Amino acid sequence: MSAIEKNGPAPSTVCIIGLQWGDEGKGKIVDLLAENVDLVVRFQGGSNAGHTVVIEGDEFILHLLPTGLLRKQTICVLGNGMVIDPVQFAREIDELKEDGVDVSDRLFVSNRAQIVMPYHRLLDIAMEKARGESSIGTTLRGIGPCYLDKVARNGVRAGDLINPKAFRAVLERNLPYVNRLLHKGYDQPEVSIEAVIEEYTPLAKRMKPFVVETAGYLNRAIDEGKSVMFEGAQGSLLDVDFGTYPYVTSSNTSAAAASIGTGVPPRKIQNVLGVLKAYTTRVGAGPFPTELLDKTGETLRSVGKEFGATTGRPRRCGWFDAVITQYTSMISGVTGLAITKLDVLDRFETLQICVAYDLDGQRTGEVPADAESLAACKPVYEEYPGWQTDTSGITEYSQLPDNAKSYIDKLSRLVNVPVEVVSVGKDRRNSIRVT
Repeated sequence: MSAIEKNGPAPSTVCIIGLQWGDEGKGKIVDLLAENVDLVVRFQGGSNAGHTVVIEGDEFILHLLPTGLLRKQTICVLGNGMVIDPVQFAREIDELKEDGVDVSDRLFVSNRAQIVMPYHRLLDIAMEKARGESSIGTTLRGIGPCYLDKVARNGVRAGDLINPKAFRAVLERNLPYVNRLLHKGYDQPEVSIEAVIEEYTPLAKRMKPFVVETAGYLNRAIDEGKSVMFEGAQGSLLDVDFGTYPYVTSSNTSAAAASIGTGVPPRKIQNVLGVLKAYTTRVGAGPFPTELLDKTGETLRSVGKEFGATTGRPRRCGWFDAVITQYTSMISGVTGLAITKLDVLDRFETLQICVAYDLDGQRTGEVPADAESLAACKPVYEEYPGWQTDTSGITEYSQLPDNAKSYIDKLSRLVNVPVEVVSVGKDRRNSIRVT
């Protein structure tokens, strides 16, 4: 079954994930497909995401809230697998309101979602600074320390935040440990309970109307035949288990996390749509076999406007890597592909696709588990002709240049998954439904 239907409603459930290092254009794809969806659910990550959507020239950048909110009929949920910054939560609601987007009665937050606290941001900065030249390149938004506290059972959940008595009790239990770590571990000032309560009490009041038990709500909605889209953040190669460890995010970014992060069992998630660029980028430190440190890489960055939506950092750019996308497609059971930014390649006379790695003189199609070995991999390229034709105004797959269609077909065959959407520009309308 296709993850989308060109002339009809989507199947009841589909999970949207990135197959590279993030920034693949998931926000645009979710917004595009949310037209036929009842609910959109974020299931992991936090405000370290940056989902950009352009609608008739107007740009919306959401870091925390699901991009499905830009479809006025769509209900959106922040699942239990997320880490939620109340400051960013309030800011994005206000920004959407200013843009004429009302989220009243169609945005819900899991009472089991973790809350990013002020000290998580302090710890993130201190920990990254302590790593020195081995820094990971985090967004410094407290995501890692918040997930760390979750696993250590020192976290603050949304249900705690909106209950003043429970919130104080959790802080009284956690802050002695936090302050020892801040002061003795990183030589930072201690945090007082009263200061945290003073800052977060008005934020808790703003969040309280949205906080509910979401697992039962989502399962009932699916059982009633509602269509649900699960929106992932970051990319599969940033998965804390299967990504380029330790240069990863602090959550699981593969499709399997959709169940853990929402309470919807795997058997209820029918399809997985993997989003990938027609080339490859990554932000931050870590191995990147096809990275181009030359004029071609600079061209990809400038034409593709490859700068992080969250941090503003320039993205590292390189040719399409079929090895990593075969791997990430496998671990998530991807059933369809959405290829974005095809138009960025319009100007190139020839294109390169990495079909294997050379590691210590041996050809391999596997992604090494350790960062040092992956960094030592040299890409084995196959060359393909470009099309040197403007594709940005094309709305039908048949209208694409033959060489562009051949390139898309090659990517599909290498990943062994059919292509369902092709994006040829930033705007919602610059999208081609293939199936």
